[in-house]
Amino acid sequence: MINSITGKVIQISDNAVTIDIAGIGFEVFITHDTASTLEPGHVIHLHTHFIVREDLMALYGFQNAEEKAMFIQFLGVGGIGPKSAMSILSTLSMDNIRRAIISEEPDFFGKVPGIGKKTAQKIIIHMQGKVPSLPGETYQKKSDTDDSVIDALINLGYSVVEAQAAVQALPKDTPDTIEEKLRLTLQYFDH
Repeated sequence: MINSITGKVIQISDNAVTIDIAGIGFEVFITHDTASTLEPGHVIHLHTHFIVREDLMALYGFQNAEEKAMFIQFLGVGGIGPKSAMSILSTLSMDNIRRAIISEEPDFFGKVPGIGKKTAQKIIIHMQGKVPSLPGETYQKKSDTDDSVIDALINLGYSVVEAQAAVQALPKDTPDTIEEKLRLTLQYFDH
């Protein structure tokens, strides 16, 4: 029904923005990444998805069509509603979401607050074959060592996205030891 929205930003919170269109303020729920790019007074264009239920009427906004399509795919997974879908999109990058689905690694989704093992498995099963890889994209499965390094980086104060990006940036010939991978990922952050 409402496919996109363009207007002036009048108020921003961590997960929503109010957009003024001809004197009417529309509240649009957004990801943390989108919220961090906005400033009051600027004009914004968002791809939107309008949800109407017995207990909810809400507009969800996305920076691009790919993010919106992924949100809609997540809504098709049993146990995932709009709030959980936005949480996934706020916690993981589109790259990491694609990587997790294509390489069948539900552990990526386990880092998202509110997503348990069973739901993560459902995401992989439901989304398998529905997420195309980009040209030139190849993914290797993460090892248990990679999981340990990611957990260590998170404990050191890095975000899930930062930790996963650092592990993905490791050279393919890196020895599969926690110590060596952690040393190299910490060097990644120093650059």
